[in-house]
Amino acid sequence: MTGTQPDVTVIIGAYEAMPYLVECLASVEAQTIDPARIEVIAVDDGSTDGTGDHLEQFAARAPMSVTVIRQQNSGGPSGPRNVGLGKAAGRYVFFLDADDRLGPEALERMVAMADRSSTDVVLGRIEGVNRGAPKSMWHRTLERTDVFSSNIKFTLSAQKLFRRAFLERHGMRFDESLYTGEDALFTMEAYLRADGVSVLADYTCYYLVGRDDGKHVTKSGTYVLRFDSARSLMGLIAELVPAGDRRDELMVRPFTVTLLPQFGPRWLKNSEKVRRRKLELARPLMDAYWSEGVARFLKVHERLRLHLVAAGRGDLLTDVVEFIRADKEPAALLEEGGRHLYLGYPHFRDRAAGIPDEVYRAGGREARAFPGYVGQRADSLLRRAVRLARRVLPASRDLTGGDRHAAA
Repeated sequence: MTGTQPDVTVIIGAYEAMPYLVECLASVEAQTIDPARIEVIAVDDGSTDGTGDHLEQFAARAPMSVTVIRQQNSGGPSGPRNVGLGKAAGRYVFFLDADDRLGPEALERMVAMADRSSTDVVLGRIEGVNRGAPKSMWHRTLERTDVFSSNIKFTLSAQKLFRRAFLERHGMRFDESLYTGEDALFTMEAYLRADGVSVLADYTCYYLVGRDDGKHVTKSGTYVLRFDSARSLMGLIAELVPAGDRRDELMVRPFTVTLLPQFGPRWLKNSEKVRRRKLELARPLMDAYWSEGVARFLKVHERLRLHLVAAGRGDLLTDVVEFIRADKEPAALLEEGGRHLYLGYPHFRDRAAGIPDEVYRAGGREARAFPGYVGQRADSLLRRAVRLARRVLPASRDLTGGDRHAAA
């Protein structure tokens, strides 16, 4: 720490956060890092349930510096976070939601990781409490990685440690025009601009708490907001990543996590009017960003649904979603000596539907688990091994060890 500058500023945006705020603040007070190394900036976003008063009481007793800002309701989490970011003095900032809590060693471990690895973003392991939490990126601790070499694209919540100088250098703030998905946009931009990202997987730094009062922002809002979120994230990726495999693989995230759920089981509950509206909202996104490159990274049922969305075929989509909801196993068809595996979801090779076979073709892990599947890559590797063997073995020997001239 240099002079009196704190190591980390904890920014808490709070709206109608009681009683969850009690445990949230207790987890800040319980941090093992020296209180002199922390500052807290808490923004009460127009609460009426005593949130602001509880923050003031915490500021009066807390062993670290606490600033409480009370303002009129801004309508979303972006405003309070931006206010806190504008006031922050720490070398790093951490965005803590008022209904969640930190593991006791969270800040100490994350700051140490950032200092040791000189990375701009640190992800601390997240665990869900009465709600789901991302899992695929916590298999091992990574001192330095990036969004292309890991699964961090599947955790885009704002609850990360960010180097403040890095955020200021790029003028990064949360988009206050978005009511949902603002954290995904901010965090993806940070991943793409960062000089290294660290993953702290061997300690639970953050507990993501599910509220039972229906006030959690991710549970609220209309479906239209989801399309706004998808559009913003896809546009950011297209702006910062050149066309090619890297962009296609990153696009998997907004297509599968943000857009595709609108065409899952909830589709069956939608009125015809809402279904038509969803397809209208999806059309410009599919026209601009959907491609064979993105499609090849997806599972068959994901690819098939998005193909039908792109084609505007809501009638066929309904059949597919009903099949998936019924938890039916699609028939499997192996062709060309086990190199091609097709999964028989509805309308496979139905001439009237006209869906290309390629849409139903499995690849990667989805196909490798099927008995008898060889795959194009395995077939290619075998041919390459044969060519290599022919170059390095003596000319008088065949590939089975026999002498070509033995019968002469």
